[in-house]
Amino acid sequence: MDGSLPTTARIGPNAVTRLAEALGPDRARDVFGAAGLSARLAEPPGRMVPEGEVVALHRAARACLGEPAADAASREAGRLTALYLLANRIPRPLQAVLKRLPAGLAARILTKAIGNHAWTFAGSGRFRVVHGRPMRLEVEGGPIPRAGAADHPVCGYYAATFETLFRALVSPRTHVAEVACEATGAPACVFELRW
Repeated sequence: MDGSLPTTARIGPNAVTRLAEALGPDRARDVFGAAGLSARLAEPPGRMVPEGEVVALHRAARACLGEPAADAASREAGRLTALYLLANRIPRPLQAVLKRLPAGLAARILTKAIGNHAWTFAGSGRFRVVHGRPMRLEVEGGPIPRAGAADHPVCGYYAATFETLFRALVSPRTHVAEVACEATGAPACVFELRW
C-alpha cells in the first residue's frame, strides 16, 4: 500500500460531496484546504472525480480531525451517500420489489447491482461478494485505506453505505461490520453483513 494511484481511475462525486456535507462548513474548509481541494467546496463536482482526490480527502480528515472524528465523518458520508442513492439512483419499482422479497434473495439482487456499479466507489479497486451467512463484501485496492496505515479499520464510508442500503431494501435489522481493512495490513477490506 504505497499510496500511488493510477491516473485514469475515477470515483463517483458522492465520495466528495457527501464528505463535505458530513463534515459541516468549518471542518470541511479545513479538511478540503489541507487536501488541496478547496475548489471542490466552491464548485461541488457533478461528475466522476479522480480517485486520488478521495485518498487525499481521507488522509487530510485523519490528519486534521484525528481518527475518531474522521471515522465518524466517513460513516456519516456513507450514510448520506446511501440516502442519495435511494432517492436518486435506485429505481423506485426495484426498491418496492426488493422490500417484498425474502431477505436472502433481495440481498443477492442488491449485491449484483452493487457489483455492476462498483467502479463508482472502488475506482481502480475490485469488489467481490461472498455469499453465505454472514454475507461478506470485499473491496480490494479501494481508495479509502490508501490514505495511510491505521491500527483499526477505516472504511466506515463503505460500511455505512452498505448498511443503510441493506436496512432500507433487505432487512431493517442489517448490521455491517468491517472485519478486515487494507489500512491495517489485510489483503482486502472485508465487510460482514448480518440480518
